[in-house]
Amino acid sequence: MIKRKVAALLILLFALLSQNSCKVSYTFTGASIPPEAKTFSVELFQNLASIVNPTLANYITEELKNRFLTQTSLSPVQDFGDFAFSGQIVTYNIAPSAIQGNEIAAQNRLTISVKVKFVNAIDPKQSFDKTFTQYAVFDSNQNFAQVEQSLVQEIVEKLVDDIFNAAASNW
Repeated sequence: MIKRKVAALLILLFALLSQNSCKVSYTFTGASIPPEAKTFSVELFQNLASIVNPTLANYITEELKNRFLTQTSLSPVQDFGDFAFSGQIVTYNIAPSAIQGNEIAAQNRLTISVKVKFVNAIDPKQSFDKTFTQYAVFDSNQNFAQVEQSLVQEIVEKLVDDIFNAAASNW
């Protein structure tokens, strides 16, 4: 009788310990973040593009921070978070994307590329150093200065999605 109780207690203890050691945190956003990760940090992105949008570096930095604040349980820290990001804007380019019959651009494309270094202090194998590129198309009859802000917002949202998914989703 005592042996059965001890055996049952050992089985229960083993089951509890094994579940705790295999825990991975899942969210409805698709993020898969190890429970050991508690913090994140995002350094201000440097703008190394040949055409410089003066607000872009700060905007990308803040949007990436905001994504981790709103879609994970990680807390922001100034430096050396469990998830640490740094990066550079390497491309900010406007080019024709569709040519009309009279060889005039019907549409133009704004392309933004960012090179991101991600350091995962919990699982270094998940760290990466890669470039993400996104673009938005606008009609050539539109004044770029009037549509630039909305295009940048659209592109940065896509870039932040890509960076977030690469860092926080292990699919």
